Amino acid sequence: MALFDENVTITPAPRRRMPRGAVMGVWALAVALVVLLVITFLPTSYVIQRPGPVYNTLGTATSADGEKVPLISVEGAETFETDGALDLLTVQVVGNRERTPSWFELALAWFDPSKAVLPIEAVFPEGTTTEDRNAESAQMMVDSQQDATAAALTELGYDVGAQISVHSIIEESAAVGILEEGDVILAANGAPATDAAALRDIVNDGEGAPIELSIERDGEEETVSVTPKEAEIDGEKTLLLGVNLITDYDFPIDVTIQLNNVGGPSAGMMFALGIIDTLTPEQLNGGENVAGTGTITGDGVVGPIGGIRQKLYGAKDAGADWFLAPAENCDEVVGHVPDGLRVFSVETLDDALDVLDAVREDGDLDALPTCTAG
Repeated sequence: MALFDENVTITPAPRRRMPRGAVMGVWALAVALVVLLVITFLPTSYVIQRPGPVYNTLGTATSADGEKVPLISVEGAETFETDGALDLLTVQVVGNRERTPSWFELALAWFDPSKAVLPIEAVFPEGTTTEDRNAESAQMMVDSQQDATAAALTELGYDVGAQISVHSIIEESAAVGILEEGDVILAANGAPATDAAALRDIVNDGEGAPIELSIERDGEEETVSVTPKEAEIDGEKTLLLGVNLITDYDFPIDVTIQLNNVGGPSAGMMFALGIIDTLTPEQLNGGENVAGTGTITGDGVVGPIGGIRQKLYGAKDAGADWFLAPAENCDEVVGHVPDGLRVFSVETLDDALDVLDAVREDGDLDALPTCTAG
């Protein structure tokens, strides 16, 4: 039985051409993929903020020598055992002016609630190098540790010997030719000038009249008169002497805070709470895991910080149940609190201590201020 007839020619069916629309679609997709690939490697003008390491102020940190040391240590006073956590939060910045994230990285970060995409100018102003930013951040950390120590010791009844001095004088300001760098300001109009806020209040209460300043210069006390100039800051008129001030302290006990490779002022409040807990027999947090953030002044005023949303997620990931947030950051907090984390609004160190009292004693947490929509 023959399977094939060698006298019969079989002609294959003609190939069907792809419709013109389909061909155009394939080419468009190919071009889009090439463009996407090219864009992925193009430089951007953004950086990414994400949650950074979390540090327990009651625990340990790694020293510059690579050894584990107490994050807070005290000499010259009795210290006590602590428990639980008083966590300070950090934020990591991905990218700098030398190397920005790719568009692909930015796209991924955009849809991640724990991250934020920011214009590079918001983190690295024009003309600022990574080294400049790191140096400034490190100095802010040193200042925050001093202010935190002052706030904590003042809360505990210590005299911290605060005094303010002139760090620099602003050009064409009221103080030019009258005050000098290094002048220690002892009093204004006869009232003690213990910090910058006190001096500012005295100046503005004078309603533009000359301010009599008692100063110490080169070890000698003298009196000078400065007539403030009016200026507008954030839309509000105020009176200024035109000097940048720094606050120095004479602490009665030695407090050492060791935290390497972390900068900025935002850990101030948590440093202060950690110092107080170390110096008091009762555990402030009742052994619970509490996290928080906020700058602090020597007189205990808590100020706003950056990256609050990333810090909320960092606290949750670290196992915190409670979060202390600066009141001025509340607008950024609302609607961005991870499930299981309870946030309280604080304006002062006393507010933070009130929250810890309620957590420790199982008090009425509902009566405490929380972040609500403004």
